Amino acid sequence: MPGPILVAAGGTGGHLFPAEALALALAGRGWRIHLATDRRVESYGRDFPAEKIHFIPSATLTRQPLEAAGAILNIGAGVVLSRILIARERPAAAVGFGGYPTVPPMLAATWAKVPTIVHEQNAVLGRANRFLAPRVDRIATSVPELAGAGSLQAKVVQTGNPVRPVVRDLAATPYPARGTADPFRLLVFGGSQGARVFSDLVPAAVALMAKEVQGRLRVVQQCRPEDIARVRQAYDLLGVTADLAPFFADLPKRIADAHLVVARSGASTCTELAVIGRPSILVPLPHALEQDQKANAGVLAAAGGAWMIDQAELTPARLAADIARLVAEPERPAKAAAAARSLGRPDAVDRLADLVEEVAGNAAAPTSSLSGEGNGRSHAPAGPGGGGSP
Repeated sequence: MPGPILVAAGGTGGHLFPAEALALALAGRGWRIHLATDRRVESYGRDFPAEKIHFIPSATLTRQPLEAAGAILNIGAGVVLSRILIARERPAAAVGFGGYPTVPPMLAATWAKVPTIVHEQNAVLGRANRFLAPRVDRIATSVPELAGAGSLQAKVVQTGNPVRPVVRDLAATPYPARGTADPFRLLVFGGSQGARVFSDLVPAAVALMAKEVQGRLRVVQQCRPEDIARVRQAYDLLGVTADLAPFFADLPKRIADAHLVVARSGASTCTELAVIGRPSILVPLPHALEQDQKANAGVLAAAGGAWMIDQAELTPARLAADIARLVAEPERPAKAAAAARSLGRPDAVDRLADLVEEVAGNAAAPTSSLSGEGNGRSHAPAGPGGGGSP
């Protein structure tokens, strides 16, 4: 029996969701899955389909001497424990999805000559993947052109960004048709923790719209818990129907139901918008070190599937005018929806699973899968559209 596939991912949704999609696909092909991550998985990846979860020490390097020294010690401990893990489990391949917890296990895998892949969800290589890229066998990407790959282009394989089955199931959902007098469903969200900027800007923008536009809006908005009361009061005063919550468990379905999405432009968000095929106004997170969200939004905007607005330029007046224009001209968001869908790769998880099996040497997978074993897994200790306005 071949060894398991070791999946390494930082413990946030942006890294864990594509890793989970791959794990499900590989488990369906008969592979055993081990996950190397950090403790945040308990919030974002409780149902990850792994036979074992290994919590590996790691840390981000900073310029503060004492913090940097502690980080180096944690990374060193993670590498030692990862080498023990790999010697014990003998994985057939290791796949890293970014985030600092992937560095120790993926580094140990390369030293042990385990076949390795890093998958980059964003349009620009993140720091962890950039460090690992020269050392691994393949670099799987979500987009055709990956910024930061440089001389490593020969290793690059575009697979797309794996999405969860619920997102793939919505890929064939048509864009909801509407006439100019019909309700307009607006979805607003800002990531797993919400974005306060949208709680400030969107109700203020709606307040500037004509009454007939306000009357057509049906708003679904993610807000931080401390912002919900004031945002609800703002919409109530305007007489606008609004569904507000800190988290929507059915977010992919709400994306499919929307006529327009206003959101940040993390990799998972952009991927799901493309796979489902919905138009969006994207506001990249400012001040990001690699400007990865701006690069992600730029890909959709260049295809005509989104409008990218820098946060510094996003005023209530501008947002009000942009949304009102799209309410009044239904063909514009419908055209952008089709452009976004043209970038979608619902088969990304199968393409990535094929690549994993290829680098693993086409080892014969066991005939049984992990299905039905989810509740019996063990948690091993850490041991081994163009930019601009619509």
